[in-house]
Amino acid sequence: MKIALYTLGCKVNQYETQAMERELRRRGHMLTDFEDLADAYIINTCTVTAVSDKKSRNAVRRAKKRNPAAVVAVAGCYAQVAPEQLRALGIDVLGGSGGRMAFLDAVEEEFSRRRPIDLVDDAMARRAFEKLPAGGLAVRTRAMLKVEDGCTNFCSYCIIPYARGRVRSLPLEDALEETRRLAAEGYREIVITGIEISSWGRDLKGEGDLTDLVEQVCRAVPEVRVRLGSLEPRTVTEGFCARLARCENLCPQFHLSLQSGCDATLRRMNRKYDTARYLQSVELLKRHFERPAVTTDLIVGFPEETEAEFQETLAFIERCGFAEMHIFPYSIRPGTPAAQMRQVEKSVKEDRARRAAAAAEAMHAAYLDGCVGKIYPVLFEQERGGASVGHAPNYMEVCAAQAGLHNQVRNVCITQRNGDSLLGELV
Repeated sequence: MKIALYTLGCKVNQYETQAMERELRRRGHMLTDFEDLADAYIINTCTVTAVSDKKSRNAVRRAKKRNPAAVVAVAGCYAQVAPEQLRALGIDVLGGSGGRMAFLDAVEEEFSRRRPIDLVDDAMARRAFEKLPAGGLAVRTRAMLKVEDGCTNFCSYCIIPYARGRVRSLPLEDALEETRRLAAEGYREIVITGIEISSWGRDLKGEGDLTDLVEQVCRAVPEVRVRLGSLEPRTVTEGFCARLARCENLCPQFHLSLQSGCDATLRRMNRKYDTARYLQSVELLKRHFERPAVTTDLIVGFPEETEAEFQETLAFIERCGFAEMHIFPYSIRPGTPAAQMRQVEKSVKEDRARRAAAAAEAMHAAYLDGCVGKIYPVLFEQERGGASVGHAPNYMEVCAAQAGLHNQVRNVCITQRNGDSLLGELV
């Protein structure tokens, strides 16, 4: 079959789509672009917001319009929590957020059988981690290694615990085996990812915690860079920093989800930390790592957020001095407690998003300016206009005026900031 895949949402979804791509190739299928004519369209959905749901439905409609005779198969978080909405669109194969290999079996079966197949299960009943082939497409230099699935934090704005179920971890030996395989395949960087990687090991006996996992992964492939996905701020302790600072191939970029810099708002969000604890994590990272890039997410205009509370957030992010931020105006997710709270006007949310983005842009520029004159080992990933573009360990984009450096790590002396990226010369 000629199969097209389309992914919405987070890095975990991207990882799972890449795993399906690898498996489909192994089975002898041809992959094509989602905009092309295909025998089957696979859509890996997201349900973080109502907007994500709408985008998922639109992708289904586009596929059905492009080739009405094709098999349209839908999986992912939106399919898990709202299967009835997708059934109403006439889906051929409906899967949830698990069982990817069985889902692909169903796509193959549907191609000849042509009777709808429904595989949606109870996410909360899952107890085993679904091991999928890590990696990506051959042209990529960075691979994702999913080590954890599920979440039990139940933030008031988030539906993901219901879409993904309880915490399930990839056993340590399996993680190390996948790590070594990725290194052998030529990947120069591995990103440890999951729905909530800070919870890794909670369901395993005697295998330690995330710090233990990262130490072991770094030791297993000392010639490969290791990068961490999003962290729960309380993961960052004195011990976490002291031990991981000794891992020379660990990238000093740490994404600590903030969401709000106001304690009252954090309580409404049902986050498990306050600003004092968050700031402690930032300060620990800056003490133990040389000029680390601390990045974050921020939701503005959360239900009941006042102007004074937003001002607290602005002051707090300035105090943290983030290297980069992702700013999101709050978007209602039906089925969550926050959806029932008093909402902030759209115009107010948009205004706060602009003001927060301006502060974030200034901090990002300041961080990049601080990189000028320093030498970084840059992993080059693509060419752009005859130049090679890649990322430093701190995940800042670097451009060097030389072609042909794909998948090489070369030392670059940063000469200047160029907008949101850095320019440099090979050393």
